[in-house]
Amino acid sequence: MTALAPGGVRPMTIEDEVLAALATVVDPELDEPITDLNFVRSIVIDDVGVTVHLRLPTSFCSPNFAYLMASDAQDALHRIDDAGLVRVILDDHHDSDKINAGLAAEAGYVGTFGVEADEGLDDLREIFVRKAHTAAMERCVSDLLARGEVSIGDIAHLTLRDLPPGPKKAALMRRRVNAGLSLCPNSHVLVDEDGRPVPADDVAMHLRFARSVRISIEGNGHFCRGLLATRYADDADCDGRSGPVVTNRRSERSAS
Repeated sequence: MTALAPGGVRPMTIEDEVLAALATVVDPELDEPITDLNFVRSIVIDDVGVTVHLRLPTSFCSPNFAYLMASDAQDALHRIDDAGLVRVILDDHHDSDKINAGLAAEAGYVGTFGVEADEGLDDLREIFVRKAHTAAMERCVSDLLARGEVSIGDIAHLTLRDLPPGPKKAALMRRRVNAGLSLCPNSHVLVDEDGRPVPADDVAMHLRFARSVRISIEGNGHFCRGLLATRYADDADCDGRSGPVVTNRRSERSAS
C-alpha cells in the first residue's frame, strides 16, 4: 500500500518515508528530533536498502546517548515496509567502531559494550522522558501566566481542559503519553514525576524547578547546535547547519 505524505496531498516517496522515520528519533537529552538537530549527515537509498550516516557535535558525546539514538534510528527505519537492508553508521565518535559493530550485529547496548555497560538504557530513557515532560509542562503553565490568563493561585487547579489548543499543548500531550500519564481532559496539568497533582503550597517551588529543567534542555540544544556547526563548517556537502544529503539510487523496477 502506498503511504501518503502529511496532509494526504501526494503519495510519499521512499525519501519521504526515511526522513519521516528518522524524525521520530529524539536526542534524549535535548528532546528534539535528530533531523532538526542536523545529526543526520547522509541518506543513501538503493536496491539493497537504506544506509544512514549520523554524526554528533563532538567525538566524546556520551556513548550511551550515541548508541541510543543510532539504535532508535535503526529501529525506526526497520518499520518502513520496503526499506530493505538497513544500515545506520555513526561517524567521528570515539566509540564509532564499537557502536557500529553492535548495531550491525543487533547486539543491544549491553551486548555492544559488555562490562563497560552498567545496565541497559531503559532507566536512562525514563529519566529523560520525565525531564521532557517537565519542560513541556512548564512551557504551558508559564505561557498562561505570561499572558495573564491565570495566577499562581490557579495553577494547582489547572486541568488539561483549560489549556488552549496549539503547539505547546500538543507537545505536552505527546510527552504525557511517553511518560505514561493520563490524557483525560480533567487531569491536572502540574503534576510530579509520579503524576500526582502538586499541592497549592508547593506550586511556586515546583515551577522554579521545572523552569530550570526547561532552560537546561534549551541551553544544551543551542550549545550542541553551535558545536556541530563549528565541527562540520568545512563539510562542503553537508555542513553542521544543513540537513542530510539524500541520494536515491533505487531503480524504478525495485521501487515499484
